Amino acid sequence: MLKKVVNNAAEAIQDIQDGAVIMLGGFGLCGIPENCISALVQKGVKNLTCISNNAGVDDFGIGLMLKTKQVKKMISSYVGENAEFERQLLSGELEVELIPQGTLATRCMAAGYGMPAIYTPAGVGTEVADGKETREFNGKTYLLEHAFNSDFAIVKAWKGDTHGNLIFRATSRNFNPLMAMAGKITIAEVEELVPAGELDPDCIHTPGIYVNRIFQGSNYEKRIEQITTSKRP
Repeated sequence: MLKKVVNNAAEAIQDIQDGAVIMLGGFGLCGIPENCISALVQKGVKNLTCISNNAGVDDFGIGLMLKTKQVKKMISSYVGENAEFERQLLSGELEVELIPQGTLATRCMAAGYGMPAIYTPAGVGTEVADGKETREFNGKTYLLEHAFNSDFAIVKAWKGDTHGNLIFRATSRNFNPLMAMAGKITIAEVEELVPAGELDPDCIHTPGIYVNRIFQGSNYEKRIEQITTSKRP
């Protein structure tokens, strides 16, 4: 068994270089790899292509890398909570590819399954389809979308073991398992790291075969984008 455990986020991302294509798990601010994002900001790598459901907010998540101009291109499905993202997009500083959320998930899945491409009806007849191949199946038009080709996938799990097996908690599961399968090198940060054999095999969401590096993170903020409360009656 290969040694997968590293000491911290800085060690986990130490070979990510300028120009890398990176998948980052999470949905909104839920289940994002906070420690690795902070380490990437500290490392100062530039010209990154980031594949993520969203672009964080102005002072958290991927928004921290946008603030320091480390991201060259964002491939996302939702970006509505980040004013700096909007500014960079409108000024031409940032390349953006917006795609349907289901297509984002399925392109991750295809990469993990070793499939080069998928056909989907999502986006047909819209700007999403510009320049892309279409094909008809049973009288319906479908759009060809290529599987993602990422250098690294960075995910965040609730628990993991020293063999790289991962368990995600509740909604923080989101895109993390799909992206964990899809990266050439997958880095997992976990809230709790346990010895191999301690996790219930029936509860494992991502088998360790997909994970190259794992470490126990710390100081998770777990922010909420929009807090809505109601007054007690």
